[in-house]
Amino acid sequence: MDAHRRGRWIVWPFLLPMVLMVGMILGFNLRDSLRNKRKLDEVIDLIKDKYVDTISNNVLYKDAFSGILRSLDPHTVYIPADELQEVNDDLDGGFSGIGVEFAIVRDTIGVTNVIENGPSAHAGVEIGDQLIKVGDSLVAGINITADRIIHLLKGKQRSDVYVTVKRQSNGILKKFPITRDIIPTYSVEASIMLDKETGFIKINRFSATTIDEFNAALKRLIAQGAKQLILDLRDNPGGYLDAATAIADNFLDDNKLIVYTKGLHTQKTEYRASQKGTFENGRLAILIDEGSASASEILAGAIQDWDRGIIIGRRSFGKGLVQKQYDLQDGGALRLTVAKYYTPSGRCIQRSFAKGRDAYMEDYEKRFESGELTGNDSVATVDTTPFYTSNHRVVFGGGGIKPDIYIPYDTTRMSSGMLSIIYSKELKAAIWDYFIRNKAAPKYKSIDEFNTSFNGQGLIKAGYLSMLEPEVRNHIAYQLSKPSCDNYFRVQVKAQLARFLFRDNGYYAISLKDDEAVNKALAVLGSAAYLKLINGK
Repeated sequence: MDAHRRGRWIVWPFLLPMVLMVGMILGFNLRDSLRNKRKLDEVIDLIKDKYVDTISNNVLYKDAFSGILRSLDPHTVYIPADELQEVNDDLDGGFSGIGVEFAIVRDTIGVTNVIENGPSAHAGVEIGDQLIKVGDSLVAGINITADRIIHLLKGKQRSDVYVTVKRQSNGILKKFPITRDIIPTYSVEASIMLDKETGFIKINRFSATTIDEFNAALKRLIAQGAKQLILDLRDNPGGYLDAATAIADNFLDDNKLIVYTKGLHTQKTEYRASQKGTFENGRLAILIDEGSASASEILAGAIQDWDRGIIIGRRSFGKGLVQKQYDLQDGGALRLTVAKYYTPSGRCIQRSFAKGRDAYMEDYEKRFESGELTGNDSVATVDTTPFYTSNHRVVFGGGGIKPDIYIPYDTTRMSSGMLSIIYSKELKAAIWDYFIRNKAAPKYKSIDEFNTSFNGQGLIKAGYLSMLEPEVRNHIAYQLSKPSCDNYFRVQVKAQLARFLFRDNGYYAISLKDDEAVNKALAVLGSAAYLKLINGK
């Protein structure tokens, strides 16, 4: 949803507005739309009265909605009422809950973080506590899911809930009354200094609070000496357009165009730099990949078109459509594509969806099959129509933002086998066990101290292997005997433990030392190659 925040328009009655809106898109007039609605009602009434089996009207209408929307673009969607709140929470930057983060280890929920000054912190919940009950609902046991836990912990602001926990230090069960309150969800996932003059900011989505989070993070980094910046937009699916344009405004000067939008029923709207930016002159690198979409592409495209910084990584997702959200009477919402967006050079980077939604969503697999993700970046130019940056470098649209420096997917360390190890429940349990055993030991005072002093990977590895069946254990041990795999394993173990100790900043401070795209950005930002790239020489 990229042009506007939710248009809270209450529309009437449930199916009719969808038919009318779709009718306008397809060029039907009002009479045609009403005729088609009557035809649809007639078919549904016949099914209801004559069909061999009983079937719900709601099911029939829901299928009808799906059929209508499948003829449109892949990003026009109907959001059911029972899913809408979660979707909105993600973009609003907060929800009402108790203020804990957790991990499921051996079918038990362990508290990995207690939000400072949040409801659980005030009640006395501690890191390491195991959640046993939420209210009268038992939450420990086989088949427990994160979604169920989140559903139980969320509730109306100022509502009360009793949480029963087991304290790891003594095994005693404790019952806490907790009053729910607004818990922020942060879109700036990490902000750290990588060296004495290079700041790093990771943004995981563009929400209502992103610009405030970004400004605060950038201010802190500048105070710590940041003269150049790496902005990580990898796997960022987008969000609010105004959050992306506000961040771009930090980097661009002189009323520069950031993006413009236009559609059949939507007038052309330009978004320009309008304020004195905090970082208009420092060297800048933006990291993107195939998961960077929509608002991420707006920001990366503006920086590339104005030759303001360098883009590093792999071709972005390719979403150049703008959605507006319309609330419906049933409590759901229609997220409708109303315009396309264009980068300053005039590029629309939307991928083709002419072959249907299924083919559109299978693009990731096709990029793997073609070799684009793993080393062959020459296949990435989908549209050969040339566009020109401010320094007259040639760029292309029609399929995403193509980076200035290509970094292939690491198939050795990021293979399915290696990822299954890194994200396995057994490794999570081994790291958690180590953390709990050492929770009472003197704490590291800083991430740097932890990075230089910690050497417990061997113990965690042994604990992990001991949980595996003999045949699996032998296979994993052989895989980890390879130096490149073992090094990656050790970095990831250390980074995951650092997340327990220092949250996301700790994780990224460790893991980024082994990140090829980040290391490439550091090398280029500090060299003459940076100016050559943005000047097209």
